[in-house]
Amino acid sequence: MFLLNQHPDHRKPLDPVDAETLGATAAEKVERYLTYRDNHAPTPLHTLPALAAELGVGAVHVKDEGFRLGLGSFKALGGSYAVIRLVLEEAERQLGRPIDIAELHTPEVHAVAVAMTVACATDGNHGRSVAQGAQLVGARAAIFVHSGVSDERVAAIARFGARMIRVEGTYDDSVAEAARVAAENGWIVVSDTSWPGYERIPGLVMQGYTAMVREALRQLSEPPTHVFVQAGVGGVAAAVAGHLALALGDHRPTFVVVDPARAACLFETARAGHPVKIEHGEPTVMAMLECYEPSLVAWRVLSRVADAFMTVAEEDAVAVMNRLARPAGDDPAIVAGESGGAGLAGLIRAAADPKIRTALHLNEASRIFVINTEGATDPERYSELVGMLPDAVTNATRGADAWQRFPSTRSASLAGSGNSDRSAEPGTAG
Repeated sequence: MFLLNQHPDHRKPLDPVDAETLGATAAEKVERYLTYRDNHAPTPLHTLPALAAELGVGAVHVKDEGFRLGLGSFKALGGSYAVIRLVLEEAERQLGRPIDIAELHTPEVHAVAVAMTVACATDGNHGRSVAQGAQLVGARAAIFVHSGVSDERVAAIARFGARMIRVEGTYDDSVAEAARVAAENGWIVVSDTSWPGYERIPGLVMQGYTAMVREALRQLSEPPTHVFVQAGVGGVAAAVAGHLALALGDHRPTFVVVDPARAACLFETARAGHPVKIEHGEPTVMAMLECYEPSLVAWRVLSRVADAFMTVAEEDAVAVMNRLARPAGDDPAIVAGESGGAGLAGLIRAAADPKIRTALHLNEASRIFVINTEGATDPERYSELVGMLPDAVTNATRGADAWQRFPSTRSASLAGSGNSDRSAEPGTAG
């Protein structure tokens, strides 16, 4: 399914709160925080010329978040960043003075952190980030997981010392239970979705994601004309689209939100013109995107800066996993988890449909940017779907030219610039 954004707010400026949350100043702060993380390094940006030729577009670039902070997912940027921010803010309140990130590991800040408990619901990746952030600062973490979260993903979170709490039902059920139990115990909910009266902390989580967009703009020699990003509750899609709109202004790319057909809460929200909760049906293989109600903050952003919404099928997601693992021509091999390649699956489906190509102005000059949002965060499941161990795919990339895999050393910086040199103006979708 595909539809153009017909919302009355489409192409209007972001709400001032969202512009501040996702703007250049905030993104710079996130990047500064990252310099205090021991295992921080920019993630690779891959170019796939063989796939671009097959799709009839000028270029396909993939930001590979499977390498992010040792957690294998872009979510490493959001939850842990929000936890750190909240600890520093509480330390400022208790100590009565400004606290800089450089003081994070001082005895005074640690004494504040150990008395704090953060909680969240997760499909796997967000909870791992929150748990890691809590461990980093010395706080406690309580992570709520629904019945569809695999034991392997639960174990990956628990290794950071988090208390794991199983909840019957769906992701949305675990969100409600986390909020209820946290309220009873005085814990701080660090959610990546928002609801009425609860927006600031999900905004901080989204703010953390802007770091990968700034990295990508530095790595790209030209800004993209089109961006396809997958959505669960919509946080990463809103962060990417919002930051690009602010950074590139009138030259921003056409932005397409991609949902699993079995969990298309953003697509149905766009069709209705307001946030809707959809019915739970058969689970999707894209487990990290299995959400049935959008984040209110994310929708507020996407109603303005998303140009189109579409869905992809189960087989599309699995086909992309396999295509990235066994690439054609000189394209590099990439490990993409079940949800990691959904944005690319959207591009492939769009490029194959003449009506969608026309609506999005996709052509041989188009420069496409997508994000592999996760690596093999459940290696056993990955092997079942791809027929290869993740390490076997990774080893195929190790001989690749590092100049191609990390092109930031040869590209002009585009981050934060709305008037960089461009050879083509992005198309629009309506």
